[in-house]
Amino acid sequence: MAISVFLSSAAPIAVAAIILVLVVIVTSNIRVVRQATAVVIERLGAYQSTWGVGLHIKIPFIDKYGRVVSLKEQVYDFAPQPVITKDNVTILVDTVVYLQITDPKLYAYGVQSPERAIEILTATTLRNIIGSLELDQSLTSRDIINEKMRSILDEATDPWGIKVNRVELKNIEPPREIKEAMEKQMKAERERRQSILKAEGEKASQILVAEGEKQSAILRADAVRQQRILEAEGEAQAILSVQKALADSIKLINESNPSQAVLTIKSLEAFSKAADGKATKIIIPSEIQGLAGLAASAKEIFEGK
Repeated sequence: MAISVFLSSAAPIAVAAIILVLVVIVTSNIRVVRQATAVVIERLGAYQSTWGVGLHIKIPFIDKYGRVVSLKEQVYDFAPQPVITKDNVTILVDTVVYLQITDPKLYAYGVQSPERAIEILTATTLRNIIGSLELDQSLTSRDIINEKMRSILDEATDPWGIKVNRVELKNIEPPREIKEAMEKQMKAERERRQSILKAEGEKASQILVAEGEKQSAILRADAVRQQRILEAEGEAQAILSVQKALADSIKLINESNPSQAVLTIKSLEAFSKAADGKATKIIIPSEIQGLAGLAASAKEIFEGK
């Protein structure tokens, strides 16, 4: 009797416990996958499927979560690696790799430790590329090195479901003595460029001064030429005015029809003006000589009276 009473009182508790266990099992097998995340599901130890964004339910005790994978772009900043160049100079190189998982299944089962594998692969690839370049080429060819490394790493990590988007050489550190020599070389190069710029500036200044003097001389010569032209034009205009006045006077004399006596008087006036000059020799026309003799005879006659 007591046993039956115990069983009848324990039955609801058992049912409640069973229901609670079922609820826990069901809720533990329900999962919401967030954005930019993927979940690899295994069934009985083998790959079953890949869950994307949304609500998913797995079969209890048969399915299990294999790996949760982030689909965001990831950045790996590796420690400086010692690398020997072609001319036997050891340098330290910091490498930064930007990658993204494109296939969660290959990423989960392709390689044991993807991060470690990428780090080792990056170091070996870097040594191979830098080993074929001299120090100067290594320092000035970062873009070429970055692109070569990206191509090689992307091809090598493709079976792992990884896409290498970008590779950057963050820092290249040469040995201290090489660095000091490079700094001295850069200083000498800067001084050389400064000297060249100074010489070019002085040359340009001298050229400008010479051009200015040349233009000034041209302008002065042009001014003198214009002055002489104006003076010559003035003299020509004066001569032309005198000749015109003389022609007008002759024209007026001709129009007035002067007598022989007037012409004779004018000739004597002209001769007197010529005699007042500074000429040492004077040639007297025969007409004027006759007139002079006639004047002398007339004077003697008047004085005899």
